[in-house]
Amino acid sequence: MGDIGIVLVDDQPLIRQGLKLILDSEPGFEIVGEADDGAEALVIVDSVPCDLVVMDIRMPVLDGVAATRSIAESGGPPVLVLTTFGENEILWDALDAGAAGFALKSASSDDLIGAVRSVASGGSWLDPTLMPEVLESYRRVVIPQKRDAGLLDDLTPREHDVLRLMARGRTNSEISSDLFVGETTVKTHVGAIFSKLGVRDRAAAIVYAFDHGVVTPGGG
Repeated sequence: MGDIGIVLVDDQPLIRQGLKLILDSEPGFEIVGEADDGAEALVIVDSVPCDLVVMDIRMPVLDGVAATRSIAESGGPPVLVLTTFGENEILWDALDAGAAGFALKSASSDDLIGAVRSVASGGSWLDPTLMPEVLESYRRVVIPQKRDAGLLDDLTPREHDVLRLMARGRTNSEISSDLFVGETTVKTHVGAIFSKLGVRDRAAAIVYAFDHGVVTPGGG
């Protein structure tokens, strides 16, 4: 397998430089493009093969939410959003736009590397310190029937297992190994979970799992 190709998107050159120093130092990562705003990011993603976009939220021309939505709707690479505390509404907007993960700009190098690896391999990432903000936004924004804990009763025992592992950041291949089932079977379970819970993607399913106690931050 080749290096993970990463596009960095942030309107602050110093932040991009810092991210680049961290990620360039990790074997298996390659920075294949840098952008000052969401519009420039879309051009790069369309023209350069890449496996992941690390996306700031607040940028001129085209913000990170709009750029993330465009990338997701076009079937582009997964997006790891960089955020700060206190951006509740923006967090939910990015989640709804299709972001696959959220990392703090103040995260440690190890956490940032872990987030990049998880999202690039098909998983999701939610920094534990962001979970209260994400849940608060989720409870206020999502329509009531999607928040109904009774929807969990529609899941089969195996779908519960898949949701729990998914919420712990496992990729489909890792879930397949953990549960001793084929990866195609895992994909079928994931699709059923999305349908039954009324969520559009993996990140939203993970938020739902935390909100309804399927897993807890730092717990199982």
